[in-house]
Amino acid sequence: MDKAKKGLTYSLLQVEKGSEKDTSYSTTIQLKGKDVDTFTKEWMGSIQWVGRSPYRPYHKRKNWSVAVNALNLIQEEINIPDQDIAYQAIRSGGQHVNKVSTAIRATHIPSKLNVPASDSRSQLQNKKLAKERLIQLLQLDRLQEKDQKEKEDWQNHNALQRGNPMKILEGSDFRIRKQN
Repeated sequence: MDKAKKGLTYSLLQVEKGSEKDTSYSTTIQLKGKDVDTFTKEWMGSIQWVGRSPYRPYHKRKNWSVAVNALNLIQEEINIPDQDIAYQAIRSGGQHVNKVSTAIRATHIPSKLNVPASDSRSQLQNKKLAKERLIQLLQLDRLQEKDQKEKEDWQNHNALQRGNPMKILEGSDFRIRKQN
């Protein structure tokens, strides 16, 4: 189906250039719009194109396969609502350790990650520092999660299955021949 009919827009996120001019080994696009999930599900899996490649006109092969996969992108910016953080006053190890509790332990409730802050004599300053450290810890956690997802997503390149395609396209105008 035509993307304009679906009301979808796309952004090119990444291209790994192919060995021939104007080709690519891998392309990552981001789709936005109404019913993007429905459209994506229609194209997920192996897609077969039957035709002569304009880039390899003397090649005997006429069947070409493409893998279509959905990736879940992780947003980089982190903004933690105050209701998602539990603050606990704890005693720090100073001269008046048994008299005042100025140190703070901040716990991010959804992820259970926690950090202490005892740099200042002010409980309010330590609370602010603890929130900043918690955001940094969550950013690090998300970066590690993103790296893991990128490794898993890259494995999709190796998982291309030829045979039993979701759709078969024919000719240079890519007419749909078959839909499973």
